[in-house]
Amino acid sequence: MVRAGLTPERVTIAGAELADDVGLDQVTMSQVARRLGVKDASLYTHVRSLEDLRGRIALLAADEKTIRIAEATAGRAGKDALIAFANAWREYAHKHPGRYMATQTPIRIDPELAAKAPGPRRAVELTYGMLRGYGLAEPDLTDAVRLLRSTFHGFVALEAAGGFTQGRSPQQSWTRALDALHTLLEHWPPSREGDSS
Repeated sequence: MVRAGLTPERVTIAGAELADDVGLDQVTMSQVARRLGVKDASLYTHVRSLEDLRGRIALLAADEKTIRIAEATAGRAGKDALIAFANAWREYAHKHPGRYMATQTPIRIDPELAAKAPGPRRAVELTYGMLRGYGLAEPDLTDAVRLLRSTFHGFVALEAAGGFTQGRSPQQSWTRALDALHTLLEHWPPSREGDSS
């Protein structure tokens, strides 16, 4: 019999907490079941598979991260918005490393669940909205979004792996990186689309 109160949401949260504790790639259905005090088979009433669980964790994390970014950037523009956005991203990655990795890992997500999840869509809207404040339009907007995502994720991934242990503090480098991004976004080079050179 399924333990009273067990729901897909509770299973997802237990999986997300476990991912933060041991790493997303170490999460198993057995470990989640133990955390919830149920037998493995009970979980399959609520999630179809480990991949389904990981997809649910990714959607939960996308929602959580987007809410934090939206709160941090509300009423801000330009460099203030960029710094608030970046700091909220980094803080979420520090606080919830397993959940964060779920948002950066290719995971097959149930299309029906994905369609109902506001996080991924809202993240795109927030990012593009912030960058429009720099006067960017397509195709530059997409290129700038990819640059920001690469910079933010690359930094936090290297930081998490202990890649910044020598000399200057990671915080100092982070601050300078954001200064440099702001300068670049203010002076975005003209598009060379169609240039044959």
